[in-house]
Amino acid sequence: MNTAGQRDKQQWRAELSARRAAVGAQVRKTEADALTAAVGRLATEWADGAWVAAYVPVGGEPGSTAMLDALRAGGARVLLPVTGPPGPLDWAEYTGAGSLRRGRYGLLEPDGPRLSTAAIESAHVILVPALAVDLEGVRLGRGAGYYDRTLPAARADARLVAVVRDDELVSRLPEEPHDRRMGWALTPGGGLRRLGRRVTGN
Repeated sequence: MNTAGQRDKQQWRAELSARRAAVGAQVRKTEADALTAAVGRLATEWADGAWVAAYVPVGGEPGSTAMLDALRAGGARVLLPVTGPPGPLDWAEYTGAGSLRRGRYGLLEPDGPRLSTAAIESAHVILVPALAVDLEGVRLGRGAGYYDRTLPAARADARLVAVVRDDELVSRLPEEPHDRRMGWALTPGGGLRRLGRRVTGN
């Protein structure tokens, strides 16, 4: 677990992106397998026919489509984002890896019907991509703002889970007024961890 200093968000993004780029293929696979196993254990608790919003990892993000398949195997219906112009994300249902196609920015998106930006209101669990998250739940994204515009519409009781590598769970990150805090972190080594407290003296 890292200690955050006085760096701003852009400095954090540059450092964390470079660190991810240096991770080898075998480590990525090992971490993806661990995340899939963790999601598989949690899926029946999260699912029971409920919607879970997730994403397809790209550009060094931890995880794989196997996480999505584990959710479906546990009984969840899986929403994936469909990226359009800047604004809240649209959503479509994931029905298997064969249903994915290349979308905007080269992201993999379902080829089925669009369910509108309001679909996020149905999700009981939302797996959120992040470059890092801190112990209080402050999330650092890539900076495009799609999730900042999307998460305000989420259910008040939705479980917001930042998916990060183990060393991307840090003590403190810079926070802005529009940031929506995460309630949990999911990491390859630690599994699901409740957030909401800081380590003092770091």
